[in-house]
Amino acid sequence: MNSNLKNKLMLLPDQPGCYLMKDRQGTVIYVGKAKVLKNRVRSYFTGSHDGKTLRLVNEIEDFEYIITSSNMEALLLEINLIKKYDPKYNIMLKDDKSYPFIKLTSEKHPRLITTRKVKKDKGKYFGPYPNAQSANETKKLLDRIYPLRKCTTLPDRVCLYYHLGQCLAPCVKDIQQEEYRLIVDEITKFLNGGYKDIKNELTEKMTAAAEELDFERAKEYRDQIAHIEAIMEKQKMMMTDLVDRDVFGFSYDKGWMCVQVFFIRQGKLIERDVSMFPIYQEPEEEMLTYFGQFYAKENHFKPKEILIPDSIQGDMVEELLGVKVLKPQRGQKKELVLLANKNAKNALHEKFALIDRDEERTIKAVENLGHAMGIYTPLRIEAFDNSNIQGTNPVSAMIVFLDGKPARKEYRKYKIRTVQGPDDYESMREVVRRRYQRVLKEGLPLPDLILIDGGKGHLEAVKEILSLELGLDIPVAGLAKDDKHRTSQLLYGDPLEIIPLARNSQEFYLLQRVQDEVHRFAITFHRQIRGKNAFQSLLDEIPGIGDKRRKLLLKTFGSVKKMKEATIEEFRNIGIPANVAEELLAKLKE
Repeated sequence: MNSNLKNKLMLLPDQPGCYLMKDRQGTVIYVGKAKVLKNRVRSYFTGSHDGKTLRLVNEIEDFEYIITSSNMEALLLEINLIKKYDPKYNIMLKDDKSYPFIKLTSEKHPRLITTRKVKKDKGKYFGPYPNAQSANETKKLLDRIYPLRKCTTLPDRVCLYYHLGQCLAPCVKDIQQEEYRLIVDEITKFLNGGYKDIKNELTEKMTAAAEELDFERAKEYRDQIAHIEAIMEKQKMMMTDLVDRDVFGFSYDKGWMCVQVFFIRQGKLIERDVSMFPIYQEPEEEMLTYFGQFYAKENHFKPKEILIPDSIQGDMVEELLGVKVLKPQRGQKKELVLLANKNAKNALHEKFALIDRDEERTIKAVENLGHAMGIYTPLRIEAFDNSNIQGTNPVSAMIVFLDGKPARKEYRKYKIRTVQGPDDYESMREVVRRRYQRVLKEGLPLPDLILIDGGKGHLEAVKEILSLELGLDIPVAGLAKDDKHRTSQLLYGDPLEIIPLARNSQEFYLLQRVQDEVHRFAITFHRQIRGKNAFQSLLDEIPGIGDKRRKLLLKTFGSVKKMKEATIEEFRNIGIPANVAEELLAKLKE
């Protein structure tokens, strides 16, 4: 622990508030809350911890805190700070899964649509449904029963839906708002669980139509009843009161927590949500943070009622969410909470083996690599590789590994701009210069380790740019390959030396994955550029193909292979003369 941290720990107040842990680059890596800041923050630096907490503590170089007037205020502030800083060690519910809703629009001539976004636009939303198919089937059923318009913009004449009796034709008729109100009320009643009444009404209409010998109309009613039975009644009711509610259960062990949420809509269990994450506070406090983040997402909507286990502070959750919160003691609701807890416990135990294996391959491999090299744990690794064929179409690529895993959104491709001919060292200088000039300019995170696919010459070129031009002190290592193009050695130090790594160690396998990935990324980019340039060069050699026709051919066929397989007629269909097409095919066959 550095002296700055020790001094700050001595000055912590015994009041509620939030604390922000920072790494050596000043990045916020964890946000927490505490009833007593002094006790909670000091606890990180005293006593023994599990692996997860120890990893966090090893990265902490500084912290700051914000005093609040109450524990509830600290909870709200914590949720907002997590949103703002997106700390990597916090619970982050990053899944983008959203559930479909059926919407009754508030337009003059209302429509029924399916959507995954709920807006404050005076429309009526029903759901969520477990999947798009379920929502679409229900909408189709309602479209058959209720004659609302189907078109987005009104046409100037009636459509087929009007002739089928599924539209009132507001495009040519003046429809009274009272008529729409009755339909909207019926649909609302239907989707709020009253479809059995609608089914009974349709049954009566079917019987009446049959008695009047209007068998065509009776058949339509019969089909509508069959659709209601098939779509709305195919799932058994879970609860008889039809109240929308979410049921929460959780389990924790070995520094990890699993939370399971059952979504009950109109009395039916339609879906569940599972989250698993490391924890650094008391489980009950982590759950309070979880509630705030869970309902802050767009696709999770607050039901009328929430069921939670006994150990959670129900009044805190109720105040936080503004929803009725129950801790059931008996009956069906209690059974649902126990079932959610049981599912969470089983899921947690099943995942432990996978988590241990994954950690061995990723974060522990990174820690061992840093230890072997004698550097700070390289949580962020950036690797570079060049690709060209005798200097033609030179490109370079950079990949990023975070905590031992590829971060593909941060990969970058580079076309070499200033280097003439096959000069690998100058290409590497250009790319490293461009990369880290931008990092410094935009305030992007610096890597803990830079890996270069190459030997001593490549390393000297990179170090020259980093230290002399940019003033950066970042560890740079080289990945050498054997005669079979496999990772063989890690070169590092001044003077350079081979870092001894066991060939069967996870840190060596990590380096192999990094080298294979950066090579794959670079060679793929090079092939794309080379193929595109070769394609264009080939077309430039054909008389009668200028810039306009070349673009047309590229847009239509996209590759030499598809062009070879095309017929003269296909070329003529896009405006290429037969004689030019024949010349092109002949050239392709050469």
